[in-house]
Amino acid sequence: MNFKFLLISFFIATGISNAQDKQVKDTLQDNKEIGIQLIARVQKDKILLRWAVNDPIAWKKLNRYGYLIERVTVTRDKKTLANPEKVVLAKVLKPEPIEAWEKIIETNDDAAIVAQALYGEDFAVTGADNMEAIVNLSEETQQRFTFALYSADKDFQIAKKAGLGIEDNTVKPNEKYIYRVSSNVPETEMKILYSGVFVGLKDYEPMPKPIDFTANFTDKSAMLSWNFKILSHAYGSYYIERSTDKQNFKRITDKPYTSLSQENSNNNRIFYIDSIANNTAYSYRIQGISSFGELGPYSEIVSGKGKELLKYVPHLTVKEFKDDTTVNLIWEFPEEGNNEITGFELNRSDEDGGKYTTVVKNISPKSRNVVYNKLLPSNYFTLTAVGKNGNSRTSFPMLVQPVDSIPPAKPIGLKGTIDSLGVVKLTWTPNREKDMLGYRIYKAYNPDEEYSQLTVSPSEPNTFEDKVVIKTLNSKVYYKIIAVDYRYNMSVFSEPLILKKPDLIPPASPVFTKYEIKDGSVFLEWANSSSDDVAVHQLYRRENDQQDWTLVLETKNKEEKYQDKNAIEGNSYSYAIYAKDESNLVSIPSPFLNLFIPKYSLLPPVKGFFAQVNKTINTIDLSWDYSNEVESFEIYKSSDKDALQLIQIVAGKTKRLSDPTITINTNYKYGIRAVAKDGRMSKMDFYTVKF
Repeated sequence: MNFKFLLISFFIATGISNAQDKQVKDTLQDNKEIGIQLIARVQKDKILLRWAVNDPIAWKKLNRYGYLIERVTVTRDKKTLANPEKVVLAKVLKPEPIEAWEKIIETNDDAAIVAQALYGEDFAVTGADNMEAIVNLSEETQQRFTFALYSADKDFQIAKKAGLGIEDNTVKPNEKYIYRVSSNVPETEMKILYSGVFVGLKDYEPMPKPIDFTANFTDKSAMLSWNFKILSHAYGSYYIERSTDKQNFKRITDKPYTSLSQENSNNNRIFYIDSIANNTAYSYRIQGISSFGELGPYSEIVSGKGKELLKYVPHLTVKEFKDDTTVNLIWEFPEEGNNEITGFELNRSDEDGGKYTTVVKNISPKSRNVVYNKLLPSNYFTLTAVGKNGNSRTSFPMLVQPVDSIPPAKPIGLKGTIDSLGVVKLTWTPNREKDMLGYRIYKAYNPDEEYSQLTVSPSEPNTFEDKVVIKTLNSKVYYKIIAVDYRYNMSVFSEPLILKKPDLIPPASPVFTKYEIKDGSVFLEWANSSSDDVAVHQLYRRENDQQDWTLVLETKNKEEKYQDKNAIEGNSYSYAIYAKDESNLVSIPSPFLNLFIPKYSLLPPVKGFFAQVNKTINTIDLSWDYSNEVESFEIYKSSDKDALQLIQIVAGKTKRLSDPTITINTNYKYGIRAVAKDGRMSKMDFYTVKF
């Protein structure tokens, strides 16, 4: 059987559909792996499956060997089954035989195309010289494959007959399934990857309503457009319907409409131009068609009328200035057009491509000039001829700039930063003048020198980037800017901006000049850092040979003396002093000052020192008590005739002593003090007795 028919008119009228799973697009691409692509559509009581393979040779082999369709029940009542239940929906699903196509092809063009692709003796697409360029196909198998997928994509019943779709009517609402479509082609002939989806009746969603549908009515035509990308996952083609009463709509396309180039469209929109009669109201709506042949809800209705285009266009020719704010504008417009318009309107904008505002209305159709007295420094004007039937034509813009000798205001808000690489970034508050051309930027390294201009021409943005050398003798850089308008009137300089360069050099080190240990305190003196940018000096101390240093003084007022009252006698101390500048750079420390604090304090006095006369043996017995360990005790004695003198030194453990060298009727004064191993002594304690 040979189905020969003309395909080209059908193909050009409808275009290649952007199907839900982009099947046709995939066939026109070079794929690294050959595989089946599967999609599912959940309806209220059944699940529809559609699939396609991405290679024409694989499609041809699958038509011979067929597809294996399996379903696995994974969950029931929202619980995962321990043993999923597998069902084979179709063991070998292939296109129906040729006899099953004979009746349907007489009334269904899509069926005829698929049948021709499957069983036709040849598949020559004729009728247009550029057909091969449109489809970019060079082999008959590729042509059969492409047209079969495209036609099946628009009619789910045809897809089922072609072995590319199936309905599952045995599903239950409390279950969820994995469907898998795999190849029966032996892997020795070709390896074809399977595909699967996870879905259940609970996943049902109604078809979405097309959105962003618009219409632009012009002379005897209406251009319809809508964004196909928004709903490309749901619809590949559309029906377009038209009405003259907003009630009774009829399709104006025999076949579903799509765009030949929609995949490469910059604005992602489909366009359709409908020829209409002028001055008659028309309404339009669109309806999407899914890859399963489902019709979605209608879009919103758009309405309008075609309008005859005004034949004549005004042309602004002359501008005559009366003063700085007033101009007389003159234009040309054919006299024969006067009867076709209600008048003119003058429009103004600050920019050529900006938004124009009507500033003068109801200008007489016979007028060829208008006076405008609210000029700004820069003005763009257009003139609109308003047609009697609602249409209009607008002239090209004319730039009108009065003589301007008023400079812009002084720039304000100049500020900036310098990073460690010397990159300077400046910003400032933009001027508000309408005729601003830009800014000129100036720089100096000394506030008293003349500033040099950095910009050759005025810089438009209110930002600027510069580069300075960091390691120079100049620690600061100065900037000023001026504003320039389109007439090259220049403002006065802004206030200067002073930027301090990043400091990469630490300050010079301070030096200790004198020290003294007195009464257990350490007195230090030093010479401060000679660097000008020093912010603080920091004095650190380390006790004995510890690793950690402790900050004991931070001075901002240039003090060069310090008394360390917290030093402990018998300990060693190291001192170091640093200088830190305004950039938080720290100097090398001064040479360390290492000191030992000798013990200087008195021992506690001897307690309980007592002298008692012993008449039995004619002695004076001395006794005392001392809790500290000491080296010895020194015993002193004086009398009425002799001065106080050392009479004996006893060991540190001794607490008693008898003095036999005494005379009757004599007053004696005894003294005692403790002596430590390091040489320190206690305060002398005295006791007087008469023998």
